[in-house]
Amino acid sequence: MNYSCAYWNETKSLEEAQENKLDLICRKLKLKPGMRVLDIGCGWGAFGKYATEKYDVQVVGITVSKEQVELGRKLCEGLPVEFRLIDYRDLNEKFDRIVSVGMIEHVGYKNYKTFFEIVNKCLYDDGIFLLHTIGNNKSIKTLNLWTNKYIFPNGIVPSIAQLGSAIESLFVMEDWHNIGIDYDKTLMAWHQNFINNWEKIKDQHSGRFYKMWVYYLLSSAAAFRARNIHVWQIVLTKKGMLGCYQSIR
Repeated sequence: MNYSCAYWNETKSLEEAQENKLDLICRKLKLKPGMRVLDIGCGWGAFGKYATEKYDVQVVGITVSKEQVELGRKLCEGLPVEFRLIDYRDLNEKFDRIVSVGMIEHVGYKNYKTFFEIVNKCLYDDGIFLLHTIGNNKSIKTLNLWTNKYIFPNGIVPSIAQLGSAIESLFVMEDWHNIGIDYDKTLMAWHQNFINNWEKIKDQHSGRFYKMWVYYLLSSAAAFRARNIHVWQIVLTKKGMLGCYQSIR
């Protein structure tokens, strides 16, 4: 249930690669027991579940999806993970760490500055923010028409220039890591899982759905393989870490 790029470092298993990604994020955030972490766009709670179980922190996950809140609460039952149905712009409290995985692609280029201003407001002065996002080689204001209509309505993939402009005067950029080639592998694994399990679900979906989903997965994999788009993990602090931030790979 991790709908974002896995990290295929020394593994051939999708499940292990997704755990690698979660652990990479936790290590980059330098999590310590007792910390309070905000997960903006928490999905089904995979990060919250992993971080609380492995790093003994508390996580608040926010989303605008009722379905994500309901399932996330079930998956994280008994863990110190709180799910809230709330827009990120309505946040007004402090956290030791903030993370956002695959959510800013749905914020819209006009709202990037607002997004980072909210993160800045909610992060303690000595805190760390990690942004995991798909990235574009050029600045755009809309996705291609097919993807915009059928997959990600109003979605947009930010460029370095767009993110840099929004970050300016708010954060110090500590680390910028490109793991985009791993999304090719992730999408191909999803595609294989979809093909392998189609017989189990085909009564619930049309042949048109099958062709659309296969086209989406494979065309997306091709875009990452061609290095037209990327995946960036960006580590930001408000005033810069004392000494030097040690980049983690």
